[in-house]
Amino acid sequence: MLDFKISSEDSLSKIITEKGITSWSELITYVKNIPYGRNSNRIDNTLVITENKGTCSSKHSLLKRIADLNGMNDIKLIIGIYKMNATNTPKIGNVILNNDLKYIPEAHCYLRYNDETIDATSNSSDFGRIINDVIIEKNIQPNQVGSYKIKYHQAFIKEWIVSEKLNFSFEEIWKIREQCIENLSSQSKNSTNI
Repeated sequence: MLDFKISSEDSLSKIITEKGITSWSELITYVKNIPYGRNSNRIDNTLVITENKGTCSSKHSLLKRIADLNGMNDIKLIIGIYKMNATNTPKIGNVILNNDLKYIPEAHCYLRYNDETIDATSNSSDFGRIINDVIIEKNIQPNQVGSYKIKYHQAFIKEWIVSEKLNFSFEEIWKIREQCIENLSSQSKNSTNI
C-alpha cells in the first residue's frame, strides 16, 4: 500500500502536520474518520479540516492537493458516475425505490494510484461495492470539485433521463438525488460511516 512522509512546507501540509499527522497513511485514516457533510465552500478543501466534515469531493480534493504538494503527482483525482441504489449505497434508504427507479447516476470522487483505488469518504467506504456499477470515470483537478463537477453530473443526468425515456423532469430527479444525499448526511450525524 502507498505511503509517504508529509514533508512539504506549504500552509496546507503544515495544517495537517500540526495535527500530528506526518504520513499519507495517517492522513487517509484521519480523513476517513471525519464525518460526512457538505462544507460551506465546495472548493476550499482546507474546510475539511477546519469544519471537521466533508464529502467525497472535498475529502479527496484535499488528499490530492496534499499528494501534489508532497511530490506525489501520480495520484489521480477521479470523478466516477455510478448507478447509485440502496444496495451499493445503503444509507440513502429507499428513496430511489420509493420513486419507482432502479438507480440514479451519482457522481463520486475518489483517488487512484496505479491500479489501487482509494476511497476515503468514510471508514466504511468500499469502492468494491460500486465498482461494477461505475458507468464512466474522468480525471479531474482539485479545483474542479465545485461547479465543474456539478455541471458535469447534471449534464449526465439530463442525457440519462432522455436515453432511458424516463417520465421525470431533471428537477424531479435532482430532488430525489438531493434527498439521498441528505439521508447520507443525517446518517453521518449518528455515525462516521456511510
